[in-house]
Amino acid sequence: MAISTLPEPPVKTMPSVAEIRADFPILDIEVHGHPLVYLDNTASSQKPIQVIEAMNRYYREQHANVHRGIHYLSETATSAYEDARRRIARFIHAGSTKEVIFTRNTTESLNLVAYSWGRANLGPGDEVLITEMEHHSNIVPWQIICEITGATLRYVPITDRGELDYEALDALLTERTKVFAFTAMSNVLGTINPVEELVAKAHAVGAIAVVDAAQSAPHMTTDVQALDADFLAFSSHKMLGPTGIGVLYGKRDLLEAMPPFMGGGDMIREVKMSGSRWNDLPYKFEAGTPAIAEAIGLAAAVDYLSNLGMDWVLQHERELTEYAWERLHEIEGLRILGPGPERRGGLLAFVLGDIHPHDVAAILDMEGVAVRAGHHCAQPIHDHFCIPATSRASFYIYNTREEVDKLVNALYKAKAVFAF
Repeated sequence: MAISTLPEPPVKTMPSVAEIRADFPILDIEVHGHPLVYLDNTASSQKPIQVIEAMNRYYREQHANVHRGIHYLSETATSAYEDARRRIARFIHAGSTKEVIFTRNTTESLNLVAYSWGRANLGPGDEVLITEMEHHSNIVPWQIICEITGATLRYVPITDRGELDYEALDALLTERTKVFAFTAMSNVLGTINPVEELVAKAHAVGAIAVVDAAQSAPHMTTDVQALDADFLAFSSHKMLGPTGIGVLYGKRDLLEAMPPFMGGGDMIREVKMSGSRWNDLPYKFEAGTPAIAEAIGLAAAVDYLSNLGMDWVLQHERELTEYAWERLHEIEGLRILGPGPERRGGLLAFVLGDIHPHDVAAILDMEGVAVRAGHHCAQPIHDHFCIPATSRASFYIYNTREEVDKLVNALYKAKAVFAF
């Protein structure tokens, strides 16, 4: 007798990079007579036509204010806005849409945690622990809140390889630590930190873990429940979505206990002259008219990434990074900050001899190659390596090996210009 078997699942056919590039109209432009080579994705990614059209559709067919009307357009806009929240919650594997707060960006998300949770829970004798590799948005809010509350701010140093000093970390994490805030991936070093392990270390001493996922969420799977993060923040504009919107994920019990970050419309249940009562989650933290079109655009962006598969996104960038690592090391006098390609995400920050990074970026721009130059809102990292700035090339789903080659050729031209 034949044994029946289930049919094999269909093999997912991945689009080619050329097909992906066709979804990004801006990649067709020329810069100074050269085809655009866009390698500034760590600062902000480009947008596919699917995101642009989703936002246009909202403005053409659905626009009205949300949560405040019973007419057709208001109900349609509200449905689209809340559906966006559901899709984003699914993308990060949140347990509930109530744990997904819309903000303007990662910076506002981290400030929300620092001001709301920090004001309510920190005081003299408490310690906040961050790392030397943080973006300014995960440094400055904690500096301010520690000054306000009397808590002490401490830093985990980094090694000369651009990784966390784990021996120092274990010594700094104590029963006095109330917050451990850290980046999942450095925007300068490219270092990918072991988030789940770091969260567990924080919880072992009774601290909450705050994760800056601005650089990781666009490039790899983010599962907030598996990570057990207490708070996790990321921005839309770095992951194919529009500017002006970000996300704060927070565990529901923590968010319920926190006071509002801003006061105004929609975050209230009742307002009397004698006082006010707050709205339910997530609206308690979303004062005023929200970024409706931007939420819809972000949802279209996460759908686009989900259709590709985050494993594919990560693998594509790893292959590009390994290739770029090898090619850039061919250039005499070029120094890359951070660990090897097996320990980093899709970016390379570097210095080229004694040529100022701004001059390097300007020459690359004349060749149509867009990179970032400066301290990248991470001055402590540059202080550690005793340099004022770096040039940074960063890769995403639409970048190719041929573009890496163009970067390398442009760097050789920079060397020739400065006779280096």
